[in-house]
Amino acid sequence: MHDVESVVIRFAGDSGDGMQVTGTQFTTTSFMVGNDLSTLPDFPAEIRAPQGTLAGVSGFQLQFSSQPVHTPGDRPDVLVCMNPAALKVNMKDLPPGAIIIANSDEFSDGNLRKAGFAGNPLEDGALEGFQLFRVDVTRLTRQALFETELSNREKDRCKNFYALGLLYWLYNRPLDATVAWIGEKFGKKPEIAEANVTALHAGYHYGETTEAFAATYRVAPATIASGTYRNVTGNTATALGLVTASQLSGLSIFYGSYPITPASDILHDLSRYKNYGVVTFQAEDEIAGICSAIGASYGGSLGVTATSGPGLALKSEAMGMAVSMELPLIVIDVMRAGPSTGLPTKPEQADLLMVLFGRHGECPMPVLAPGTPSECFDIAILAARLAVRYMTPMVILSDAFLANSSEPWRVPAAADLPPIEVEFRTDPEGFGAYRRDPETLARPWVKPGTPELMHRVGGLEKDAVTGNVSYDPANHEIMVHTRAEKIARIADALPPLVVDGEREGDLLILGWGSTTGAISKAVATLREEGLRVSGTHLISLAPFQKDLGALLAGFRRVLIPELNTGHLRFLLRATYGLEATGLNKIQGRPLRVDEIADAARALLVEN
Repeated sequence: MHDVESVVIRFAGDSGDGMQVTGTQFTTTSFMVGNDLSTLPDFPAEIRAPQGTLAGVSGFQLQFSSQPVHTPGDRPDVLVCMNPAALKVNMKDLPPGAIIIANSDEFSDGNLRKAGFAGNPLEDGALEGFQLFRVDVTRLTRQALFETELSNREKDRCKNFYALGLLYWLYNRPLDATVAWIGEKFGKKPEIAEANVTALHAGYHYGETTEAFAATYRVAPATIASGTYRNVTGNTATALGLVTASQLSGLSIFYGSYPITPASDILHDLSRYKNYGVVTFQAEDEIAGICSAIGASYGGSLGVTATSGPGLALKSEAMGMAVSMELPLIVIDVMRAGPSTGLPTKPEQADLLMVLFGRHGECPMPVLAPGTPSECFDIAILAARLAVRYMTPMVILSDAFLANSSEPWRVPAAADLPPIEVEFRTDPEGFGAYRRDPETLARPWVKPGTPELMHRVGGLEKDAVTGNVSYDPANHEIMVHTRAEKIARIADALPPLVVDGEREGDLLILGWGSTTGAISKAVATLREEGLRVSGTHLISLAPFQKDLGALLAGFRRVLIPELNTGHLRFLLRATYGLEATGLNKIQGRPLRVDEIADAARALLVEN
């Protein structure tokens, strides 16, 4: 048995091969034995692409370690491929010496042709330089289930658990948690549950008894702070953050949304919390989703809606109405690769300029961006806190990487979370619907039906005090500037930037959103090499955190990695006159640590 610090595994197969289940179960088990980890599910957009084709390949990558983990890993140490297409799609990502465990039964002439192989890579030397293990997973699964009454098709659905059992043996993982999950999942079909458990054990015992594998590997538990932990995806953490915001504020959450990949799981998760005052509404379209949320905020609840890029375009007019009405509202954009339908299951950060400028008129909105799956919880609470304090709609920019990836999250103590102060105006003395708080410029929040506080709502411009409809040109200009100043003042309530390293040096690597983990790891690597490199990520993109300008001035060069053509770089040039260098990737895939580190080294060599 060899002790190793960390391992990156990628499970890959046809979209019907259960790779997401396999990866999730390996993740859960690794989490329960105490490893730090990060995951990256990767699945096709088609509900069921033609079997055995490149378009139908589904994958799940995770990194588990005895040390802190920032990313799902750059390149897999182990590739489990259930068919030729899975090998074809993923072999370009493998480093020399990587382990390939291939289901050799599926490497038939027909499947090889579908995958675009001229010959059989398991036999023609195409995989020299890798550690290749040919395992007849399909045949061995059927053999293990020989005495059951299941059809071959039903037996084949268990082969993912056979492969999982083999990986559990190879990396000294216990089977108990997966056995319990199978029993719960298939409790109403005991014959299916028994077959999957049998396949799991058979794969494990195959590893024990075969002489094909020279060694097994052990990854020790990570040293982490004491506390209660659970494994969360970004979407789950967002939902939990919204529920917590409801409890901290005493407001009910109304979530009006239309299902869209990759935001739909927020709706699914929130629907489980009706007993916490959460109301979920699956609307008939995107416009109905946001308008119902605006109506809920008008009524005294905290309205929330979520979507992805195409849905955000449909919501834009209603977002403008929320700006005009100055009501607390949270709009979540779980970004995906576009334009149009684009790559709907892949990550991208290309909606930043749209959420800032994609509405008609002068229509500013604050924009927050979580950097990790667990930070989605904190950002959801912060968005709620700012929305009710400043009486403004807020945007949260997540993306497909954060939404679907998972990591261990330390559950905070309720006592450590400060309450969200909410005040509804009830006193008619001196009331004006747009008479503002002198510090925040927030207008009063009045529930409909409050005696003597009737006022107008809607999209027409309002008088700067009374809230009556006003066509006065000077009043319109006052309202435009006042709304902009209110958003600018939100910077006073934002925390300072957290910087990895010193606040001055040769190079600052600056990012936002899901590039955060890769930047953190790249900065740590570069600093170990003795380079004067620091890193930080922005949680607010409108307004910027107040210390950003001073931080930028302390570095000779700034590198901005983004999954777009340079949106943040464009904004920083406009705001600070900064000529930064961009590292831009638009492939529907996350930035790797080595890509960021290599770009940083190249910049430092130039100087």
